[in-house]
This record gives sequence, C-alpha cells and structure tokens, in this order.
Amino acid sequence: MEKELERAKAQARAQLDSIIGMVKRLKHCEDCSGEDCELTDEEIYDGLGLSYQEGDKATDEEREDYHDEDSAREAIDNDPLSVEVRSDWHSAGDKGDKPTEYRILLCTGGPAVQITGDLDEYGQPENAKLEYQDWFTPWTEYTDTTSEEDEYLEKYAQQFYFAE
Repeated sequence: MEKELERAKAQARAQLDSIIGMVKRLKHCEDCSGEDCELTDEEIYDGLGLSYQEGDKATDEEREDYHDEDSAREAIDNDPLSVEVRSDWHSAGDKGDKPTEYRILLCTGGPAVQITGDLDEYGQPENAKLEYQDWFTPWTEYTDTTSEEDEYLEKYAQQFYFAE
C-alpha cells in the first residue's frame, strides 16, 4: 500500500510547501512595510509562487506586491478548491447543527490532498491535519511535518471563515 501512495504523499508535500510559502508571506506582511526589507530574491519569488533560478532578481514591483497584505490574504483565499464544514451527531430536534469540523480541499483526483480539523466554539480551527489519497486508497494523514510546519498549516486554516 505504501508504494501505491508515494505519488499522493509527494503531492501532499508539494501542497504543504506551497502553504508554508503563502503563510510566511502573510506573516512577513504583518510585520514588515517593505522599507529596508532584507528578504532575498529567492524568498520574494517563493512567496509570490514564481519559479526562481539562480541569478534571478526580484523587481521593485515584485517586492511591492510581496508586501501587499491584501494580496497575500487573497492568495490564500483563492488557493483551495473548496472549504466545507459539518456538525456532530445530535438528537433530532436539537439545535446541535453548529459546525464542529472543517475540511479544506486542496486538490482532487489521483492524488488528492485536504486539510481537516476541529472547530472551537467560535468556529475557528483548533488543529489541522494534512491528508492525502490516490485512486482507490483511503485518506492517509501526512505525518512527516515539523512542529513549525504544523503551525503554518494551522495558520493557513485560520484564514478561512467557518461560522454561519
């Protein structure tokens, strides 16, 4: 089964790397105005989702775009295919339909990648799990992450609105 999932696991890693780049950009925008910024050209390219080759130089326009916080949030907002919620089991007639779980679908098909987790009482993610699958295989949690990567994944999930 592990051999069958290698391609899906690689796609999960690629999605995670993309998420880390977007969240790093957002966090940087929150702390830096762009004046006297010491980011490398490679970091600028990565944050904008551009392909970097040794020797490439980020333009002033690219550096300005990188530091646009609205643009950074929009990049995250436009990234997933869908953002969904569901609620817990409850007795018929109870008003227990408040969302308690979320799913952010990043890509489908073979392979597919999603982020799932629990919502707190205010509709904010309490945790985030990256999962992947390939054709005819179950969802499998991607566990090859560091604690820092887990934080980036959770911050990414927190950019979405899950309440009613």
